[in-house]
Amino acid sequence: MTARTLMIQGTTSDAGKSLLVTALCRWLLRQGVCVAPFKPQNMALNSAVTADGGEIGRAQAVQALACGLEAHTDMNPVLLKPNTDTGAQVIIQGHAVGNMNARNYHRYKHTAHDAVLESHQRLASCFDAIIVEGAGSPAEINLRENDIANMGFAEAVDCPVILVADIDRGGVFAHITGTLALLSESERARINGFVINRFRGDIALLESGLEWLEEYTGKPVLGVLPYLQDLHLEAEDAIDTRQAGHAEAALRVVVPVTPRISNHTDFDPLRLHPQVDLCFVGPGETIPPADLIILPGSKSVRADLDWLRSQGWEAVIQRHLRYGGKLIGICGGFQMLGRQVHDPQGIEGEPGSTEGFGLLDMATTLAQKKQLRNVHGRLVIGDAAISGYEIHAGVTQGAALTRPAVHFDTATDGAISEDEKILGTYVHGLFERADACATLLAWAGLDNHEAVDYHGMRDAAIERLATAVEQHLDTEALLKLLTLQVVSP
Repeated sequence: MTARTLMIQGTTSDAGKSLLVTALCRWLLRQGVCVAPFKPQNMALNSAVTADGGEIGRAQAVQALACGLEAHTDMNPVLLKPNTDTGAQVIIQGHAVGNMNARNYHRYKHTAHDAVLESHQRLASCFDAIIVEGAGSPAEINLRENDIANMGFAEAVDCPVILVADIDRGGVFAHITGTLALLSESERARINGFVINRFRGDIALLESGLEWLEEYTGKPVLGVLPYLQDLHLEAEDAIDTRQAGHAEAALRVVVPVTPRISNHTDFDPLRLHPQVDLCFVGPGETIPPADLIILPGSKSVRADLDWLRSQGWEAVIQRHLRYGGKLIGICGGFQMLGRQVHDPQGIEGEPGSTEGFGLLDMATTLAQKKQLRNVHGRLVIGDAAISGYEIHAGVTQGAALTRPAVHFDTATDGAISEDEKILGTYVHGLFERADACATLLAWAGLDNHEAVDYHGMRDAAIERLATAVEQHLDTEALLKLLTLQVVSP
């Protein structure tokens, strides 16, 4: 079996590539098609642990859910996790191979290209269809040499491309025609149609523009997706603040947005919770009073510790705890709660050590080998069941760990302070299970808490996307591009 591959590219970042791939994956699953997602190269600090023990972009893990699959490293063979403004950790087929600056990675791209084609071929031998997500825009001419993320990949595997554009940001016709103008002749020929995303209003007012676009380009508009209000999909990288800040919320949660914040999808269940007022605080912003402060994961723990101090967070945290507030540290945020963070090998920057906040009696040493695993256990607080994942390069030791936060079948994780005001853990996804979320919110001071089915909300959003494909896109044309037959209802 050899899968038919269809690639979704965008005129800009955040045009709707991830959304459309997710939608098509679930729609094809409804048709009885054995389908898998694929993204050749992803740059993101939100990641997930796969069933085969590797690490991929979180967006591809959600797309795997849309396909009814467990995430696999072949679905995102190249993941770049920025740790400075000019460098990133390079992860190939799920495992880190080192830190590289842009120039070094450019030279490494030939190796990355081979890994991309190898992973794609493995998927192609197992599935009927592969829906591929591009990165950024194919019109970024400074990145076209040795490209593996957009048209370079499409030409290597000889697959058709759909171009998606976001009308909500304005200039949609210029985005589409400008993108085409910057492509080579063979690349333009590879684009088989357009999808316009996030349209609001009367579609009749758009029709003359669609007719002009088809006549001008000679390519069809395959459909116009509406702006779907209150749609939740886990963000690929940018922090999603929609639906946060509930006016009637009973519990105030504050999270600092550090320069290298990672896996901030940890906070989606709180952002969507009707009884939680979640506030992300960026550089220079006033830090508001809170019931609960959460220190997030970080790709550069020592640098983010320095940044937090420069922004006044250390004094705020001390005052918060004196007045009875609760504090949680997740992954890198957990490491910050200890006495020191040591990086003797320069894993995340220059070798050296940084003083932690000293709130838990422990210290962390960063090491080359990452801990990558999906976990299931129970919180010490309330004995609530949790499920999540670990992605960290640190080994933490100290007396604080004798009071763990989580019990697994054969091990423990994290720590709770003796006064039970501070909780630290390496587990991402801490709030995703309704019982764990309710227990932690009650610990933080929320009375009469509601149980929220976060996983159900996420799947309902994926179903909405699949229905939008059925209602607003030319599904016969899509199936034709994939050389698939329509399944009779």
